[in-house]
Amino acid sequence: MDKAAILKLVAEKYNTQPEAVFKKYPDYKVLRHQRNRKWYGLLMDVTGDKLGLADQAEHAVLNVKLDPEQVAILQKAAGFLLAYHMNKQYWLSILIDQVSDQQIESLLDQSYRLTE
Repeated sequence: MDKAAILKLVAEKYNTQPEAVFKKYPDYKVLRHQRNRKWYGLLMDVTGDKLGLADQAEHAVLNVKLDPEQVAILQKAAGFLLAYHMNKQYWLSILIDQVSDQQIESLLDQSYRLTE
């Protein structure tokens, strides 16, 4: 799933319009609830060195909020990393080109419900 597909999904499923809240990083898109304004996702391009990877390439990343137990399990799997720019106990970074569309959608659902 690419960034455009994720943005389409959240628009259709949750009626979410992404917000650019970081002046320094206008391409970082916050996904939040309309009612309570809580974040359930952060979509961005981040260089590998900032993610703990051994490269300088840009990676499309989606941060989602999950139960700490699930974060601990998934961070050990391919395509998942400790969250960039968020609380690493509750947030997980997903390399969106390395994880299935179904799993991304499922994790977005969980993050959305957890932050309601």
